[in-house]
Amino acid sequence: MTTLDGEEPDLLSIFQSQPPEEEETTTTTTNNNNNPTTTTIEQPTDQTHHHLRSTNTTLTIRQITSRGLSFQLWPAASTLLSLLDQPNTTPLRHLLSSLPLPHPPPLRLLELGSGTGLAGLAAAATLPASVTLTDLPHVLPNLTHNADANISAVRSLGGDVRVRPLRWGNGDDDDHRSVSEEFGGFDVVMASDVVYYDSLFEPLLETLRFLVVGEVVLVMAHLRRWKKDSVFFGKARRFFDVKVIHSDPPLPGSRKGVTVYSFKQRRK
Repeated sequence: MTTLDGEEPDLLSIFQSQPPEEEETTTTTTNNNNNPTTTTIEQPTDQTHHHLRSTNTTLTIRQITSRGLSFQLWPAASTLLSLLDQPNTTPLRHLLSSLPLPHPPPLRLLELGSGTGLAGLAAAATLPASVTLTDLPHVLPNLTHNADANISAVRSLGGDVRVRPLRWGNGDDDDHRSVSEEFGGFDVVMASDVVYYDSLFEPLLETLRFLVVGEVVLVMAHLRRWKKDSVFFGKARRFFDVKVIHSDPPLPGSRKGVTVYSFKQRRK
């Protein structure tokens, strides 16, 4: 991968996993007589298992790396899982457990850019929380697969999970309104490794300004890869009080580790 001077290539989490399985997809083409024919294409999938010691539960996650970045596990999601799987005395768990809830438990949490759903599912199981996993429409089939694979374990612990589409940008669009209205709002917004493409900085900020209001807190885990990442955080500080609540040591082969931030709406 070509990088700009002073920037690092993106690093993906390395997990021990079972041998890749094959997922079948179909494409429709036409033959010489212009009749439609169906071709089955096998795509390699990677099933990983993540044990939560605090609940003695194992989450099963399917990756399909051939389909792109949204179908892979990222370092920041692994960090959030590790932090969620710790006692309430640690900074992240203390922050989440001390939030004033204007409704009966459990905590209501929305995850942005869920990808494979690992971090959101970990939150649902450990806090426990009622979690809404969101991403772009083309990501939802695999995200739904992972939610379905773990829903029984999550519900046995008092949590819940569902999947919804959400495009970042205009907070007045149907996706934003329907997600908020359907579940009566959220206490926490969570995201991991979502600051990546600079073309999405403004749409992401618009979505955050719609969701992170009042007492709602955003928990964002981020691995800095590019110098331009600082542009996003500079803009975010115009609207939010941003604090560092956790920092990982550098990843192998990198000068950086994952940092976890809390965002709260700035008071005027």
